[in-house]
Formats: sequence, C-alpha cells, structure tokens
Amino acid sequence: MGIKRRPPLAYHRLNAYILDHARTLIFSLGRLYRTPLSSLMTMAVIGTALALPSGLYVMLKNLQSATGGWGNVAQISLFLKSDMDADHMRSLAVQLKRWDGIKKVRTISADQALEDFRKYSGFAEALDSLDANPLPHVIVVTPDLKTMIEVKGLRAKLNKLPGIDMALLDMHWLQRLQAMMDIASQIVVSIAVMLGVAVLLIVGNTIRLEIQSKSNEIRVTKLVGATDAFIRRPFLYGGLWYGICGGILAWLVVHAALALIASPAHHLAMLYNSQYQIRGLGALDTLILFVVSGALGLGGSWLAVGRHLGDIEPK
Repeated sequence: MGIKRRPPLAYHRLNAYILDHARTLIFSLGRLYRTPLSSLMTMAVIGTALALPSGLYVMLKNLQSATGGWGNVAQISLFLKSDMDADHMRSLAVQLKRWDGIKKVRTISADQALEDFRKYSGFAEALDSLDANPLPHVIVVTPDLKTMIEVKGLRAKLNKLPGIDMALLDMHWLQRLQAMMDIASQIVVSIAVMLGVAVLLIVGNTIRLEIQSKSNEIRVTKLVGATDAFIRRPFLYGGLWYGICGGILAWLVVHAALALIASPAHHLAMLYNSQYQIRGLGALDTLILFVVSGALGLGGSWLAVGRHLGDIEPK
C-alpha cells in the first residue's frame, strides 16, 4: 500500500485564505442587514446617483437605434432636365434598380409633383395662372449603404448621368441630429464621471463613520495581534456590497422608468407607422453596471480605510 502524502503547507494556507475571505464577505453583508435603515438609505443614494447616467445612456441608445444609420434614412432626389420626358424617367428608373448600393427607386412625374404642391402648399390659385408646369420629373433613390461617405459617392456618380440636371442629397438635418447625439454622449459621460466621484465620496464617508464607531473594537483587535489586512477586510467588503446593492437599485429604477414611458413611446411610434419598442439595459450593459458600481463601492471604502484606519492605534 502506498503512503498518502499530505497536501503541502501552501495548499492549507490558500484554502484558509479563501475561506476567511468568504466568511468576511458574508459577515459584512450581515452587518448591513443588522442596520437596515441606514444601509438602505446609503444604497438608495448610490442607486439614484447611478440611475441618472444609466437612464440617460439607455435613452440615448434607443434614440440612436430608432434613427438608424445614414444609409437607411438618406434619399437622393434626381431632378431631370426640362427636355426629358416621362418615358426617359421610367427608363432611367429601371436602369437604376439594377445598380449595386441602391435599395429602392421611386418616380415622381412633373404632373404628380405639381398636384402634390397644389394640394399641400396652399397656392392653388397662383398655380392656376401658370401657362406651363415649371416642375421637372424626379427620381427618388434610396441607397442601401451604411456610411455617409458611400452615400455621397453614390450621389456624385448619379449626378454625372445624362439627363440629370441635379442630384440633391439633403443630409443637413441628419448631420445636425448626429452632432446633437455626439454632444449628448459627451454629456452622459461627464455626468457619469461626476456622479461616480459622488458615489466614491458617499461610500467613503459611510465607511469612515463605521470605522469611527468601531474604533475601540479596532484597538482591541490590534492589541491581540490582528494585522491591518484582517481589520481592513470587513470594511472593504462592506463598501463592495454598498456599491453592488446600489447598482441593483439603479437597474430597478431605470427599468421602472422605462415601463412608465413604454406605452406612450409605443403610441408615438405607431403614429409614425413604426413598430419600434423601447429597450432597456441588456445583459452586457447590466453586467457593466454591476461591475462599475461594485468597483466604485470598493474604491470608496479603500480610500476611507487607507485614510482613517491607520490613525487608530492602541494606547
């Protein structure tokens, strides 16, 4: 029979280290449970601070998703020369349907354009006094492209076709919308950074008060030989729990707010013949929220412990 070899000493130390951290993690959560009112108030403040940038991020993401990409919304209007008739317009439209990068082609005859203008402009009497129709035939091209550069390249190519007087691409409103969303993204980042600092200060101040309330206990623990790492550990895990629970509350607040506006937003989408539904935080976004909130809680407690725990020494 072989002799059983005992596990090495390093294995026992690692096992004891892991078990100690697990016990401390559960113990720190139990401490929060024993002071429910103060703990809940701190978590609520953290959750509110995290819910604001999270909610703004969700709304910005929904806006970007609803507006789509450049190629899905851009249209190029091809104004034919005055000597081009309707047959030439239809023939050119058939050719354009075979082009790569073009999703849809729609024709608007001069008579149809005049009738639409008469109907919606309010100048019907003035138009009746005209001897001839001043409007040209128009071909509206919807690109099947993803970037603005590709759409502009298609416009330049279409503008060179024979019989085309002008190819008009109205992208100014889209550029303004994109610029506003870029500004909104920077605002969300700035708010997130400022409120992240606020969470650090909130957790740090909470842990500082806990350290001060347990100063005598800490002194006694140091007298019996406890290391700074052993004393520091419960406070660090307490800050971690504050952050994670605050992140959970922020997630609940964001989705509760989305539930309130989901019905009006769906009604607005239906008015524009759209089936778009508001989306909340996805799995990856939720994971990032919890990781960031936990890291902020841990960071705030680490700052407080490093600043105040060393001032408490046995007399």
